[in-house]
Amino acid sequence: MSRSYRIADLPADDRPRERLEKLGAQALGSAELIAILLRVGVQGESAVHMGQRILQNIGGLSGLHRAAFDELCAEHGIGSAKAAQIKAAIELGRRLMLESPKDRPTINSPADAAALVQYEMSALEKEEMRVILLDTRNHVLDIVTVAHGSLNSAQMRVGEIFTPAIRLNAAALIAVHNHPSGDLKPSPNDVAITRAMLVAGKLLDIEILDHLIIGLGSYTSLKEKKLGF
Repeated sequence: MSRSYRIADLPADDRPRERLEKLGAQALGSAELIAILLRVGVQGESAVHMGQRILQNIGGLSGLHRAAFDELCAEHGIGSAKAAQIKAAIELGRRLMLESPKDRPTINSPADAAALVQYEMSALEKEEMRVILLDTRNHVLDIVTVAHGSLNSAQMRVGEIFTPAIRLNAAALIAVHNHPSGDLKPSPNDVAITRAMLVAGKLLDIEILDHLIIGLGSYTSLKEKKLGF
């Protein structure tokens, strides 16, 4: 049996761009969406087959998100231009959530907060602390990175956590950091930082609603576990 290696060889109803136009982007598989970004394949391999191969080699969409630019370029048929297109598409999706003030999400639970940062923070290779800044109605004002690297309560300045909250006149915040190891168990340092934030928050009249630990596909709420709260 012959095999179609070019998207142009496929029936019109099976081509990714035509399917997107007819059915909407949500109807396409991940490999098809990547194929639209790639536009063309390589000799003996269509753009859709390339998308399937890349997803398999790099660990799916989460692996694609985590992959460094050079790692993506190393995939056969992916040069710097195509790698840039893929990375740009991922970043546009991330920014869309907070682009319009009227569309800013509202946080009603730890799961709501985790959903905002899970995709991006679960891909980080190093520990990072972010704060989700909220207004009086728990609408998200911004998400700001306040610390990089190993988070140690003895070294971390709690003031750094509150600087963006004061600047935006936030009423409350949720602290979030990731565990690259995937272990979601809070450490003694995590609890100590939480307690220090609560003390400082009371002085500044900024409520600390929670402290989340993000892992791959899951999270832990220190408030739900009553650790530091």
